[in-house]
Amino acid sequence: MDRRSFLKATALTAASLGLPAVAHAARRPFSPDPANGWRVFELTSRVAPAAEGGTQVWVPLPSVHEDAWTRPMGNLWHGNAVQVEEVRDPVYGARMLAARWEAGEPAPVLEVVSRFATRDRAVDFSRPGDVAPLDPAERALFTKGTEMIPVDGIVRDTALEITRGAAGDLEKARAIYDWIVDNTERNPKTRGCGLGDIRFMLESGDLTGKCADLNALYVGLARAAGLPARDVYGLRVANSRFGYRSLGKAGDVTKGQHCRAEVWLTGFGWVPVDPADVRKVVLEEAPGLTLQDDIVAAARETLFGAWEMNWLAYNFAHDVVLPGSRGVKVPFLMYPQGETVEGPLDSLDPGAFSYTLTSRELTV
Repeated sequence: MDRRSFLKATALTAASLGLPAVAHAARRPFSPDPANGWRVFELTSRVAPAAEGGTQVWVPLPSVHEDAWTRPMGNLWHGNAVQVEEVRDPVYGARMLAARWEAGEPAPVLEVVSRFATRDRAVDFSRPGDVAPLDPAERALFTKGTEMIPVDGIVRDTALEITRGAAGDLEKARAIYDWIVDNTERNPKTRGCGLGDIRFMLESGDLTGKCADLNALYVGLARAAGLPARDVYGLRVANSRFGYRSLGKAGDVTKGQHCRAEVWLTGFGWVPVDPADVRKVVLEEAPGLTLQDDIVAAARETLFGAWEMNWLAYNFAHDVVLPGSRGVKVPFLMYPQGETVEGPLDSLDPGAFSYTLTSRELTV
């Protein structure tokens, strides 16, 4: 499918969503083709901060536009905030909707409706192509360390040990992936998706956590081995079509956040990986599973080089300063964020915050 036919049709409009005419819109014409594997989803993010006045929130918006597998289609919003604006992180380009309520507002509320299209992606490693080199600025950004993902010290030492003897980029990337799968575990007691503090993980020997921990470990080790890599922060929005009940979420997706990873390989470009989901299958798919079970082995083979796109990609951002905040910085932007005059709201407790996220697939 060519780009012109993909972009030529209708924009997201207030009327099509049944929202009031005062809703604001960021429009992008869009005409997805289901025959080519495209699916369209709608995500409704509703925040109603349990605070009276002086409240700000930041709602992540779909920011990743990759022609082959994900395309934002636009956002609409309405509510009673005195100020609402779309803002971007200046480093990674992460988009978010920032809203502010004055003191005395008894019932702050903001509803954001986002549409986006996705398509499953998979890399054929038997057929490297003539892929243009990664832009130097992107290479620099996605090989440097962050606060939670350093690339020196024990991280570099571990990466060099894992990749010792690897013949090229593909072998290095696979060696790190296999090491993560073999040596980590998903910890169901980890709050949210984890923090991704990989130096602590390696120094403490506690290689447990959730997706933001295990996939951050992949990203850090890959970068330390000289491979550009990045976390992709997002949200599950539909059940898996491939029989994995643990790898999907539909309807109420308030707790469906999921971080994935990509690594840049010569001849292939950005390659999708997700060792954390292999460990999720081990823990959650059925009682007593091990890495040797067929269902796990199949996930392990698939998730080096492929993603099922029942998932929204928000952004790649790290160490995000929330515009207009009183100094709040978050390690990544995957949850609605908020603060009052008393300090940050707990983004990992949607009931207390409070916010809900609801997804539905659209027929196109």
